[in-house]
Amino acid sequence: MHDVITIETANSVSDLEQIIDLQAKNHYLSINNDTKTEQGFVTVKHNLDLLTKMNNVAKQVIAKHNNNVVGFALVMPKEFKSLIPILEPMFNELEKIQYNGKNLSTLNYYVMGQICVDINYRGIGLVDKMYAKHKELLKKQFDLCVTEIATSNLRSIKAHERVGFKTVKQYKDATHEWNIVIWDWS
Repeated sequence: MHDVITIETANSVSDLEQIIDLQAKNHYLSINNDTKTEQGFVTVKHNLDLLTKMNNVAKQVIAKHNNNVVGFALVMPKEFKSLIPILEPMFNELEKIQYNGKNLSTLNYYVMGQICVDINYRGIGLVDKMYAKHKELLKKQFDLCVTEIATSNLRSIKAHERVGFKTVKQYKDATHEWNIVIWDWS
């Protein structure tokens, strides 16, 4: 791993397909409990059509090594909330949140769709670098980045706290108990 790892945006069908492959390898239904506890997991699976639509609205951030996607940090515009049924409970909860005295729904935010790093590339700062790229690309458009993290996903909670996310609410749905977290850029 002495070659350069770049942080860039997804610009090809191959990039999007590799995101889907990495997502499938790290999906909570695809890995054992020890791996979930030690390494974390992702909850949503995207298909190429949906990921292409998302990428057309806001470029997806990826980490690449030797032309292979080794990490991704997806941008999920609010307009896509009805296209991923498993995320509907999160969007319903977001509607109820008061943040800095205002209803979150009135604020200018986007949802961090998901972040994942290939197991062979963890622990070298790619999460921080992909989030820095998010902020660089999106700070002029948005004041907040919002997402949810399963409370059992301790690795992800720690990574998000390190970047600057703060937990604003906890709730439970049919799949997990969640922390809703906000990264405030204002």
